[in-house]
Amino acid sequence: MSAEDLRRRRSNVRASVRSAPGPCAHWNDEDADFIREVLDLVGDKWSVLIIGTLADGPTRYSDLAGAIPGISQRMLTLTLKHLQRTGLINRTSYPEVPPRVEYALTNLGTSLLSTVLALAAWSADHQAEIRRHQTAYDKAAATAV
Repeated sequence: MSAEDLRRRRSNVRASVRSAPGPCAHWNDEDADFIREVLDLVGDKWSVLIIGTLADGPTRYSDLAGAIPGISQRMLTLTLKHLQRTGLINRTSYPEVPPRVEYALTNLGTSLLSTVLALAAWSADHQAEIRRHQTAYDKAAATAV
């Protein structure tokens, strides 16, 4: 199958989705791709936790690492770079010995903060109910095998 055929097929799928009711019906192909890219970034668990942690103001790398349980140095570094590339955070390096680096939310990042905090609060508020559903599902799936 040629690349053109593949592109046409993808466009036809998106056209079908857009003809159905729902949020995807409002976006063209380019917007839909970009929206998915941004949601992949800001919906990532580490991004949510980093953005929430930076709500209190500029924070050093080591303090971020200590404030986010379970995050590896590699994931923290990668996620910070992605958030910086997207314009959600700033990185400020101070010419001191030893070097000091701080991360802070930009205006764009701050505009996302209430959404991120609401998502985290929703998760905490519904944890018990979600766990009950997961347990029931897992039991049903285990007996179905």
